[in-house]
Amino acid sequence: MFDAASSPGRNRRSLPPAQSPRNGVPDARSPEARPGKQRDAFFDNAKYLAIVLVAIGHAWEPLKGDSRVLQGAYMVVYAFHMPAFIIISGFFSRSFDMRPDRLRRLVTGVAVPYIVFETAYPLFKRYVDHSPDQEISLLDPWYLTWFLCALFIWRLTTPIWKAIRWPLPVAFGIAMLATVSPSIGDDLDLQRVLQFLPYFVLGLCMKPEHFHLVRRRWVRIAAVPVFAAALVFGWWAVPRMQAAWFYHRDSAQELGVPWWWGPLMVLALFGCSLLLTACFFALVPRRKTWFTAFGAGTLYGYLLHGFVVKFADYHGWFDHGWLHGPFGEILVSLLAGGAVTLLCTRPVQRVFRFAVEPRMEWAFRREAARGAGGGVRERERERAKLPV
Repeated sequence: MFDAASSPGRNRRSLPPAQSPRNGVPDARSPEARPGKQRDAFFDNAKYLAIVLVAIGHAWEPLKGDSRVLQGAYMVVYAFHMPAFIIISGFFSRSFDMRPDRLRRLVTGVAVPYIVFETAYPLFKRYVDHSPDQEISLLDPWYLTWFLCALFIWRLTTPIWKAIRWPLPVAFGIAMLATVSPSIGDDLDLQRVLQFLPYFVLGLCMKPEHFHLVRRRWVRIAAVPVFAAALVFGWWAVPRMQAAWFYHRDSAQELGVPWWWGPLMVLALFGCSLLLTACFFALVPRRKTWFTAFGAGTLYGYLLHGFVVKFADYHGWFDHGWLHGPFGEILVSLLAGGAVTLLCTRPVQRVFRFAVEPRMEWAFRREAARGAGGGVRERERERAKLPV
């Protein structure tokens, strides 16, 4: 995710003495909220737990067709894990402007990894799945690379959302129009970019105190029955609702329903996703845990775990009958969670940094490396930019 520091130079008055963050979420004036300072455990925990759910969801895809329970759980997970990512991405994008050093980080931290992995995944399918006809296209995001494409566009538009008076209603209007516009097509996965836009804009509009609200005890207690009810509803909805609605990649007409379903589903899914995301944040530990350190490497886990899942799929590992029962589904979930955890570790980060976080000083003018904090400090601040 991106840091939420305010623009420098606007307020030079001295700040009051720092206080400990309440409920694990840093106040805007605490040391944890300042750029280049201590990472916040709450957001690292949230990112790690969310990336584990992403990996498990991808591992469930080849199995869910044989289990109504698994399909229901799959729908519940997909209702909130990407919205949670996107809201946090928006929250940490509040300080983004067109300053050269921040544009440089946008290019090296989002655009370049998109190009690398948008090329690597089709090549992987060509040679591992023996599909020589698999095309490579930077305009048609493949598998999980769509999020990098979307994040690049959302971040570039951040100054617009910060400037207009009613950003969230405008974002909703754009998302609703997208659901009734099948002519948008697949280029740059613009349907997803536009339909997920309200979550990003919501994150831009949020303040640290909003995260305090979900850390209240009664919210944490209520989150458990809410998730239980969501799982029951998901089981009920399996034969009655298309899971494709949660992908936000198709218009209403493409899903075979009247056009007016699109705007209604935007509002309904946003309400459902926001409720489950709030419950997810409520259950995220606010203190340092054994997995907090993995929160700094979730971009690696996100971009690399797809190769593991696809490798298993291409080689037919999911075709074993015993995996399609409760024991097999639990085992696959544990293996997916363990694999993505390993991919978030520092040794993996060192090996793949050339592709995920390239430095590329040679590609930029010297001015692009300057700015508040410059160089290493800017790089460290931006390490938490993705959920991923």
